[in-house]
Amino acid sequence: MNKGMEITFLGTGTSQGVPVIGCRCPVCQSTDDRDKRLRTSALVSTQNKNFVIDAGPDFRQQLLRENISQVDAILITHEHNDHIIGMDDVRPLNFLHRKSMPVFAEKRVQNELKTRFAYIFDENPYPGAPRLTLHDIEDEIDLVIEDVRITPIRAWHGNLPVLGFRFGDFTYLSDLNYLEDEVLNKVKGTKYLAIDALHHSFHHSHLNLKQALQMIEIIQPDQAYLIHMSHRMGRHEEVDATLPENVRLAYDGMKISC
Repeated sequence: MNKGMEITFLGTGTSQGVPVIGCRCPVCQSTDDRDKRLRTSALVSTQNKNFVIDAGPDFRQQLLRENISQVDAILITHEHNDHIIGMDDVRPLNFLHRKSMPVFAEKRVQNELKTRFAYIFDENPYPGAPRLTLHDIEDEIDLVIEDVRITPIRAWHGNLPVLGFRFGDFTYLSDLNYLEDEVLNKVKGTKYLAIDALHHSFHHSHLNLKQALQMIEIIQPDQAYLIHMSHRMGRHEEVDATLPENVRLAYDGMKISC
């Protein structure tokens, strides 16, 4: 178990973010900071180490907002752009700490990184290019990074196999609509759960609010936090008030201690 963890929700929005460009809906026009959602990502701080889950297009902005200058590893859930396309912004961390950034991902995702960031992995990269060291994540095998044990959780995002991560009493499940029964058993007993909840309607590859609440009922965490929300979820103040006592809408910058 990883004791003394702090989780910071770096972003809690869907792939377009909230507000959506050009949208005039009440959520996108809201002045409540909790309705302004960057792309979904989280910081897990434990044993004086910082682990970032996913580095999307808002990665730089998120680290600056939270005054984060140390990242010990980046864990990637899957290869969609809103989860990897900020990878170039590890450069200042490379320069600051004079070392390559460890990035943990499945082989398929590593291949996508090599395609989209070919200049990083070039045989002779240009001076100043980001430095990433890729590490494999394999099914059923725990990671031990900087003496911190992390359990990969296999989930399904439509037809795409993706990963969640369990750090002791905290489990993070973004971008999914299905967990197999044996995987659910791995997640049961987690005290703190962050889980995908896109909006209220059916979606082919995300949980909607009703489905997320059903999965929370199965997992039975002490506290659950909804993430990866679109503007169609509704205003934070209104939706949060309708949720069960042990379920909250996460918001950007929210911190929880585990």
